[in-house]
Amino acid sequence: MKAGLFKFIVNLWPPLFFSAIKITYLAADYREVRVTLKLRWYNRNYVGTQYGGSLMSMTDPWYMLMIMNNLGRDYFVWDKHAEIDYIAPGKTHVHAHFVINDEILSDIRAKTANGDKYVPEFLVEIKDDHGHLVARVKRRVYIKLKPRARTE
Repeated sequence: MKAGLFKFIVNLWPPLFFSAIKITYLAADYREVRVTLKLRWYNRNYVGTQYGGSLMSMTDPWYMLMIMNNLGRDYFVWDKHAEIDYIAPGKTHVHAHFVINDEILSDIRAKTANGDKYVPEFLVEIKDDHGHLVARVKRRVYIKLKPRARTE
């Protein structure tokens, strides 16, 4: 699916839309995504800052989707694990930036070529409107070459 259409559809997807999470940029090759979580009255926590669950949610599907769109249909790709380290309260809108490159994709292909699973870890920083760090999220993605695509 073309990136522009995908971005439009995903920005209307209820779990993101009703949490005020929005893709602000999606590269045509699915190798870079920028996401914003707006601070709204309905997604603030008790003390008026960004709700921690929303901070985690804004990082949820992106690496999985980026990898799936770059590796193609010959791979199983699933979000496997995530952990978050809250650094400071989010008092403004917050932003996250996700990037994959040729080196990452080559590494994935090499480590899964014989059918082994591979679970790389990606670090995402969530920053506020002023560039201050709000949270760090580690995301692990399960990747395995499907049996039909193996050359063994």
